[in-house]
Amino acid sequence: MNYALLKSGGKQYKVSAGDVILVEKILGESGSKITFDDIVMMGEGSQIHIEEAELKSASVTGEVIEQTRGPKLIIFKKKRRQNYRRKKGHKQDLTVIRIKSIDLKKAAVAKTVEAKKVETKTAVKKDSAKTTKAKKVETKTTEKKIAKKAPKKE
Repeated sequence: MNYALLKSGGKQYKVSAGDVILVEKILGESGSKITFDDIVMMGEGSQIHIEEAELKSASVTGEVIEQTRGPKLIIFKKKRRQNYRRKKGHKQDLTVIRIKSIDLKKAAVAKTVEAKKVETKTAVKKDSAKTTKAKKVETKTTEKKIAKKAPKKE
């Protein structure tokens, strides 16, 4: 059984295909598809995936069922013997989502990550060599200018 631990609205949800979850409001009409890319962990049977490279390619696809509101929460403040009472209510906007699929793409991601690392290392070496040569040239020219401008003491 495949499952994923995803982040949405500052909370984490453990989901599998076919689950229906309530998350904080996400824009979208009923029937529209939503993709969650912020995956914390994935599990396939007894195998668990927690490596960042694998999880960046992972995604969870869901379908919006409806936009709804949560239960009314009562906020009541009171200071005794002061005749101070305040009563407020609040309903949180929620979205009901049905999880359609959990995808983990393995092979293509590993190769592209390694290729990007090699490219960035070679680019950094080339750039650093150019900047050190430029710095040396600049320091030599500024030293000569300073020497010419300094007044002679008699």
